[in-house]
Amino acid sequence: MRVNPVRKHFEADSLFPFSFVHKDTKSSQAELPDHFHDWYELVYVHRGKGTFFIDRSLYDMRPGDLFVIPGNTIHRAFPDAQQPVTSTAVYFSRSLVEDAGLGDSFSYLLGFDASKKRKCYQYSYAADERQALEAAIERIAEELRLGFRGYRQAIVLELRRILLQLARKIEPEAAGIPQYPDLAAGPGWMRDILLYIDDHLDEPLGLSELARRAAVSPAHFSRAFKQLVGMNLTDYTRAKRIVQAKELLLQSDRTVAEVAECCGFGSVPHFHRIFRRVLGITPAAFRRGSAGLAGAYRAAFDEPSSSAAKQSGAHAR
Repeated sequence: MRVNPVRKHFEADSLFPFSFVHKDTKSSQAELPDHFHDWYELVYVHRGKGTFFIDRSLYDMRPGDLFVIPGNTIHRAFPDAQQPVTSTAVYFSRSLVEDAGLGDSFSYLLGFDASKKRKCYQYSYAADERQALEAAIERIAEELRLGFRGYRQAIVLELRRILLQLARKIEPEAAGIPQYPDLAAGPGWMRDILLYIDDHLDEPLGLSELARRAAVSPAHFSRAFKQLVGMNLTDYTRAKRIVQAKELLLQSDRTVAEVAECCGFGSVPHFHRIFRRVLGITPAAFRRGSAGLAGAYRAAFDEPSSSAAKQSGAHAR
């Protein structure tokens, strides 16, 4: 049973939870395997083309696109064989950009929160926006290269500027948080199946039944699913269930047994075994260790009806 390759790990100084891959060009063979991780991720496309699978949607990658990937979101890029994508990837932990609050409800993670609510992770930048973003990326690269005193502080300032501009860019669109439709890459039946899986994680999700729903043969379903998503069906549903379990452990008071049932695990021991194999920790230990994140998670993904109360209360982020 293959579980570990789905999770990407970072080895970084705990005092500076930041990682940066500058203008990297990957072939489809060299691209990282499908993965999810706790860190937040920005991917900016400089040139080339490809396809990006994020959460449950397939996006066409184009120069000037910025992909905003919240933590614990399954994703994988598929560079074009003839014109592979050259991109910059920025990874960081929430703690790097958190503020105590300056009298309003702004968060540097607003762009990530809105993207997760809308299920839309792609933003196209106009020429002037691209120039500003690319300049910030180059300043980060230069700070890392030179390593002068205060370079970490300079990088955080540049990252916060990028996140501020992102928040201002999407704020008009995100008013009311509309639900964006899944984008057009890939066959219609695949998009329908990905939505169905999201809505039925508490039920059996076998290959034969899903192929029947898609009106294709199991062999074609399996081949197309792996080609378009980058994972086989078993690994994908397992990863989705783990992501949902982490969210339920953070945002609800359900018992571990109830979380296991909601996420489609056949038994509590099976849930414990898979959760620990993927994350290296038991569900109960994850909940205890992440207690400080629970308030921030609830604040970020609270219902719109409670927004006024949230703004008048203490800033969880």
